[in-house]
Amino acid sequence: MSQHQGPGEEQEEVTEMEVTVGDQKVLLVCTRGQYSAVGSKCSHYNAPLVKGVLVGDRVRCPFHGACFNVRTGDIEEYPGLDSLPCYKVKVEDGKVYVTINKDSLKLTKRVKEMCTVAPDIKHTILLIGGGPAALVCAETLRQNCYQGRIIMVTKDNLPPLDKPKLSKAMNVDSGSILLRSSDFYQQYGIEVWTQKEVVSVNPADKAVKLNDGTLQRYDQLLISTGCGARPLSCPGRDLKGVKLLQSYEDAKEIHNSCLGQKAVVIGTSFIGMEVAAYLSDKAASVAVIGTSSYPYERSLGPEIGKMSMQMLEEQNVKFYMNDGVTEIKGENGKVKEVVLKSGTVLEADVVIAGIGVIPNSDFLAGSEVGVDSRKAVIVDKFMRTNIPDIFSAGDVTSFPLTIRGDQRINIGHWQMSKAQGRVAALNMLNKPTKIESIPFFWTVLLGKSIRYAGYGEGYTEIVFKGKVEERKFLAFYIKDEVVVAVASLMFDPAVAHVAELMATGQILTKAQAQSDDLSWLQV
Repeated sequence: MSQHQGPGEEQEEVTEMEVTVGDQKVLLVCTRGQYSAVGSKCSHYNAPLVKGVLVGDRVRCPFHGACFNVRTGDIEEYPGLDSLPCYKVKVEDGKVYVTINKDSLKLTKRVKEMCTVAPDIKHTILLIGGGPAALVCAETLRQNCYQGRIIMVTKDNLPPLDKPKLSKAMNVDSGSILLRSSDFYQQYGIEVWTQKEVVSVNPADKAVKLNDGTLQRYDQLLISTGCGARPLSCPGRDLKGVKLLQSYEDAKEIHNSCLGQKAVVIGTSFIGMEVAAYLSDKAASVAVIGTSSYPYERSLGPEIGKMSMQMLEEQNVKFYMNDGVTEIKGENGKVKEVVLKSGTVLEADVVIAGIGVIPNSDFLAGSEVGVDSRKAVIVDKFMRTNIPDIFSAGDVTSFPLTIRGDQRINIGHWQMSKAQGRVAALNMLNKPTKIESIPFFWTVLLGKSIRYAGYGEGYTEIVFKGKVEERKFLAFYIKDEVVVAVASLMFDPAVAHVAELMATGQILTKAQAQSDDLSWLQV
């Protein structure tokens, strides 16, 4: 495990190891002479925490950045949902003994203690949207003894699911990606209304109107509707075979309709590239159209973009860059070809658009809830909107980012949505809490994960360690002589380590990034 140490800092007295008790692997940690033992696997995707980063009493997962308290096992940062089991430790005659109850020997995660609804409490919190922000908000309310009514309203057919998987494993069974079972919602008194949509909000009456014409009153409201895929604007966009990826059903449909067929992906966004990678060994052919020279050119830079493009080209994906679509032509109402600005004509059976997203906030028209020029809901650090008792969380928000001096940003990160859901819940309960999380993101192409932490917009330079062309690198994004973001491939746990340094308020300079001595990163 990598131990937290900033450049030029003294190393704190910390020891940690993975030990086996019975058949169970346990993370044993000694900080400041005190021993503690917790589960050894991250509750998100079971990554080995012994390969993560330990900072004081907190361990950060090397893969996707979830954090856990090593004294209590409690989750402190997402994208995991559950906490770690915590075990008894005693020291006798210089030996350390870890005790595990036989009943919990096979448990690798622990649901935090939660209350349920009390029918006599006349208070309702309404959550609009069925994504990670709404789910974590509901769970946090129940973890903090809120016993009023919780209603989650979602237009989806399914309760909250692990949406990042939809573009990476499009044929996945819905049961395997549900974040919680129906029994869970029942046990903790969380009502989930699927296939229902809020069409308007009336703050004066504290009520929302649903698409079936009914009204639902609330005492407090969370707007967590996320973003919708940006639709195409070219002629032919309504032809059969033109698809957007937004729901579980969309993913299934794209998978089934592309098998052995000619697929064209419009857009080199993270979603577009993941879909192209997924289809590369399933469709008869895959073509990708991008407006820049390389994918991810603005976000990750041309070097990483070029590498990603080459990875897919090796799987026979064809790229048409610095180009765009003028028209999609069809036959009998179904897609037949895609006409590019350059004059190139691509044969196509299925067209998938991944050209960005738009915040789902149109239903707020007339409510006086403040939105910005991009339609994102404006919140403060407590996730409060400009209207009392109306909060917002997740991809739909524009929020102040601590590591950028509270610059207002709108980002679609799974982990950040969960963090904001938690913060909104605590502030609903008058437990003042600010959003301070470090953005953490990952994308997967052909089994390789690129990890990213921070906020790189406006960077002017990239400092690389390792070699991008060898597909093993660490990239520091520099703005005003400081590191504002970091990305890596096959360089764990460097991104998790930098995220922890940022979380503790440390400023990393360009000089530190350029230094040949990276021992402070312990990679």
